[in-house]
Amino acid sequence: QDKETKMTEFWLISAPGEKTCQQTWEKLHAATTKNNNLSTNSKFNIPDLKVGTLDVLVGLSDELAKLDAFVESVVKKVAQYMADVLEDSKDKVQENLLANGGKLNYYRSLGTVPFLFIFKGVNQIDNDLKARASAYNNLKGNLQNLERKNAGSLLTRSLADIVKKEDFVLDSEYLVTLLVIVPKLNYNDWVKQYETLAEMVVPRSSNVLFEDQDSYLCNVTLFRKAVDDFKHKAREYKFMVRDFQYNEEEMKADKEEMNRLSTDKKKQFGPLVRWLKVNFSEAFIAWIHVKALRVFVESVLRYGLPVNFQAMLLQPNKKTMKKLREVLYDLYKHLDSSAAAIIDATVDIPGLNLSQQEYYPYVYYKIDCNLLEFK
Repeated sequence: QDKETKMTEFWLISAPGEKTCQQTWEKLHAATTKNNNLSTNSKFNIPDLKVGTLDVLVGLSDELAKLDAFVESVVKKVAQYMADVLEDSKDKVQENLLANGGKLNYYRSLGTVPFLFIFKGVNQIDNDLKARASAYNNLKGNLQNLERKNAGSLLTRSLADIVKKEDFVLDSEYLVTLLVIVPKLNYNDWVKQYETLAEMVVPRSSNVLFEDQDSYLCNVTLFRKAVDDFKHKAREYKFMVRDFQYNEEEMKADKEEMNRLSTDKKKQFGPLVRWLKVNFSEAFIAWIHVKALRVFVESVLRYGLPVNFQAMLLQPNKKTMKKLREVLYDLYKHLDSSAAAIIDATVDIPGLNLSQQEYYPYVYYKIDCNLLEFK
């Protein structure tokens, strides 16, 4: 388990010890490798845990199924959020989602201690993730809103980084400078017409301050009392007057806010990615713990006492999964008289925990790491 967990699907299975558990392992290994390498296998050693009564084990089996689903959902959430945070570099996601050096710290007894310990640890990761994601998403959202204000068409975008003080007649009792969006196609009309669109327009007071793909942003100065008249007339020629008051303080505040948010986001990014890496690994290792406990409980329930089974981790070859199933079935069908009847049916068998819909004569749990692969 110390190797980095590569992203794919694993089958964690167990079968009863034959003369020795080593023999069980050798038999499986031979059967799955002599036919064109159906899977890559390794022993999955689970220490002998103290076993309580049968009732306790049955109860534990149900609880572990719920815990398994919960831990898996947290592993998924952390992985998915990593992909969200690494916006542009999705290819970096894989290398950041590694379960490193996960030593399985087993507890010697199978009671509620490891169960609660795992639940508390993973629950904590879940809660921390919610808090961190919410803070970072807020920041990102506010920044995006501001960026949106600074992009887009001249009719709507912020003009703070475009206009300068000298483009305006300010603090005049009678005169005012307007900003007008002039479509490029109509620019010649503007030059010809703007001085005559209303009375009291200051001659030659219009300049092009900025342009985007379709339009020019022009200023024009006129007497205040002519403004309504001018706006009305301008609209007929498709010249749009922007509602804009030049306010240096406001524009400065906007810019500062944007810088502050951008700096904050950069500051939070590194620590957040590190936190996600560490906690992905933690949650993933906890998930493997749960699988190990499930294999132990299920094996004792199926194969009886004294504890005598070999757990094995198989990485199926994608192309030959069906064949691998058949080989495993042939190896282990003798374990279960009812298995023959239900090998391809997902019927409910009384007394069997079929929270796992697929039923096989051997103990089987899937570890689906594909949940970490992003399209």
